[in-house]
Amino acid sequence: MKTLFILIISVLSLQSLSAQSRDSTTAGTTKVPFEGYDLTWVNGQNRQTNFPMVVKDSAGEVVVTGMAYVDAYYNFNFHRPKDNTEVASNTVGRHNEMTVNLISLGLESYYHNFIGRVWFQTGNSLNFVQDADPSVLRGRNTSTANLRNLREAGAGYHFDKWYGINLEAGIFMSYIGLESYLTQENWSYQRSIVCDMTAFYFSGARLQIFPTKTLKTEIWLVNGWQTYNSFGKGPGIGNSTYFRPNENIQVVGNFYYGHDNRDQKIARFHHDNSLVIRYVNKKSSKGISQAAFSLNNHYGFQQGGGINPAHNYMLGTSLANRLWFKHNKLAWTLRGDYVANPGVYLGFQEYGLTPDPANNPVLKALAMNKYPTLQMYTFTSTVDIMPGEHVTFRIEYSFRGSNLPYYAGPGGTTSPTGFVDNSSTAFQPDLRKSENRVLFAVNFRL
Repeated sequence: MKTLFILIISVLSLQSLSAQSRDSTTAGTTKVPFEGYDLTWVNGQNRQTNFPMVVKDSAGEVVVTGMAYVDAYYNFNFHRPKDNTEVASNTVGRHNEMTVNLISLGLESYYHNFIGRVWFQTGNSLNFVQDADPSVLRGRNTSTANLRNLREAGAGYHFDKWYGINLEAGIFMSYIGLESYLTQENWSYQRSIVCDMTAFYFSGARLQIFPTKTLKTEIWLVNGWQTYNSFGKGPGIGNSTYFRPNENIQVVGNFYYGHDNRDQKIARFHHDNSLVIRYVNKKSSKGISQAAFSLNNHYGFQQGGGINPAHNYMLGTSLANRLWFKHNKLAWTLRGDYVANPGVYLGFQEYGLTPDPANNPVLKALAMNKYPTLQMYTFTSTVDIMPGEHVTFRIEYSFRGSNLPYYAGPGGTTSPTGFVDNSSTAFQPDLRKSENRVLFAVNFRL
């Protein structure tokens, strides 16, 4: 009841960090949410100001806006895992290879108040995002393959009330977490631990409300936590809220509650909040042209079905600072993350790769009804070269550590030979407590 009370209060008092809204018109007066605001600097937001893929009707009104996105990287892990597999990441999946991480093409329209969008996707990132949905195992007429190539799809209607109200249904990018599914929108390529452990998409319906120029709130009814289908007998519910008093400050609060486990007695609650502030804005400067920081905090837990939330929660934070130089053509970001994750709640798959509990510290502790507190920490330094707003070149160094073996060592996590067709039941993944990586990436977006 306490959890439900918190959620109800959040729905009444908070607002969202999600997709952009259409301009709304009331009584002949155009009301535009965040009118005149430059939001291209915000962590997790699109930095485009020019959208060349636009189709207009004979009256000059925009009918359709198109989007094209390509994201590729080369990642080098200094452990040099023999299977070239990067673990404990939903952003980077391969080592010592040129990888096309994501390709996306889409169309979006708000023509005559009718909302429609469809964004297709393919790329390596689908292997550890869409394919991880276990809800498709319940019943028949369900399959990840049916929807995995749709990044986002929705239909709805825009109401000219206040600064706009949108009602939509479909597949949407998650509102949980500060950072975006598209790495081009984030200050660093490797997402923070707290954001990498949370949902990337939801399937369901949302109501977006813009009561004032500076305020936006969304209420969600969804199938579950990053699921196309439903585990439970009822939908999950969520609220996403943000407040921008001016273009230099963003305050965000997000909540989720639902039964999205095979054991429908188990409920999940998750909350994150963030503060993003730009404290320097001198775009004409050849030195530091902009400077900003972001702070993102998370807390989530599971309860019911014999699970004690005191032993099954995730608590974490991420703090980043970014400096722009040379008229925003260059940028440097430093970020530090920390997560405490008892019971391996929302953890990655590494522990499940070790079949023998006697040789796996986490499985051994769980078998003895003990709950180890997995602690993870990350330091990331990212340099961006941005000759134009449609292209970003990145160089990034990451150090990741934990108090338990969690990251791939030289022996890899696949088999003694590194090939999945030479697996062995006696093989134990080579897991280490830390790793160092360097990454080179390029993003293109129209």
